[in-house]
Amino acid sequence: MEFKRDKYLDELVDKIGNSLVKVITGSRRCGKSYLMNKFFYEYLISIGVDEKHIIRFAFDNDEHIDQLDNYFSELPNKILDRRGYYVISSKKFRAYIQDKTNDKGKYYLLLDEIQLLDSFVGTLNAFLSHNNFDIYVTGSNSNLLSSEIETMFRGRKSSIHMLPLSFSEFLTGFNSNINEAWKNYIVTGGIPLVYKQSEKDRYKFLSELCNEVYIKDIIGRKGIKDSDTLNELFSFLSSSIGSSVSPLSLEKTFRSKKRVVVTDDTINNYINHFIDAFIVSKVYKYNIKGKKYINTPYKVYFEDIGVRNAKTDFKQIEETHIMENIIYNELRYRGFSVDVGEVDIYEATDRIDQNGKKIYANKKLEVDFIARLGEKKYYIQSCLNINSQDVVTREKKNLCYIDDSFRKLIITKDGLSIRKDINGFTIMDIFDFLLDYDSLDK
Repeated sequence: MEFKRDKYLDELVDKIGNSLVKVITGSRRCGKSYLMNKFFYEYLISIGVDEKHIIRFAFDNDEHIDQLDNYFSELPNKILDRRGYYVISSKKFRAYIQDKTNDKGKYYLLLDEIQLLDSFVGTLNAFLSHNNFDIYVTGSNSNLLSSEIETMFRGRKSSIHMLPLSFSEFLTGFNSNINEAWKNYIVTGGIPLVYKQSEKDRYKFLSELCNEVYIKDIIGRKGIKDSDTLNELFSFLSSSIGSSVSPLSLEKTFRSKKRVVVTDDTINNYINHFIDAFIVSKVYKYNIKGKKYINTPYKVYFEDIGVRNAKTDFKQIEETHIMENIIYNELRYRGFSVDVGEVDIYEATDRIDQNGKKIYANKKLEVDFIARLGEKKYYIQSCLNINSQDVVTREKKNLCYIDDSFRKLIITKDGLSIRKDINGFTIMDIFDFLLDYDSLDK
């Protein structure tokens, strides 16, 4: 079962020869290596590049690392860094590349898990000084996107962030009808390797990915001593997609329900560790009328819904919240920056004052997503079912208080055609949204 990743391949092709290091980031097992070493490699061959001028090296592959034995043999291939992790000797690797690129032809360097190379920024900057090198790297943590790394590269990198399979990508390899595909996608998500497993082994694979790869990697890389709290927080976030969270409220929850003393700063750091590993994204609230961001509370969404479900032992498959998370990921896949919207209103309550007049009160309404891309902006509500007038009124009410002219949409799952209501709001089925890259403009 092979899934097409044409969007990311096109991005790589567009960047050929741009004199920058092309950095492909994303969570472990999301398909970065396959994109670079299979799809992109095959593209280079198809346009006539000599395979001897394409050098593929994975820094987590011992067979590749063993090729460094012949260079500076007095030095070890692997060096213990300050964090207690082994990294590959950059001196030996540079010698290896120099030996493999001994003519003036164009060379393509496809380097996997570059963060495992010692002093990788300096090494890549050195490679850039060779005008005949075109460099592509993958990495599994957000240090590759940090402002510090950007400064060290001196503006000489170009980033592509790769998400797990979108639903449209999933359909390119999942041989079934759309409804059956959806039933699988909302449970086991979009990690391509999951679908190389038998159906009965997919749940086990995802659980091991959570606990044996993601969690252990964070514990080791970040030097976490309180792994139990980290695990508990991961479980809590998995149960809270679509809900507002804040480090302070989580601190109180741990103290009252778990009898665990943990500070809000520690909780915030742990959440940032999950973000660094590309497991979750933090989405801030934006006050639409006040035109300002609200730092807390915020929402947390998972880059892969299968990973989220695995952490709940597949016991909380609520289609409503899962669909919301999938819409968020689709917006990011299309390149949008995404916020949660907040609208302040002044509304009559059920109470009356001593003169018999209604008492009004301030109230905050929420819009699920504000999606921005250049000059485009969309307000989006996610609602699994709009089969009652109460639900329709509730979902539209929040949009009605936004008085600008940008498009407002309600994405539902009713199987009906795209239509507009009397307010000019677009109502769209989830499959129409997910399967048409330009659906927001329909």
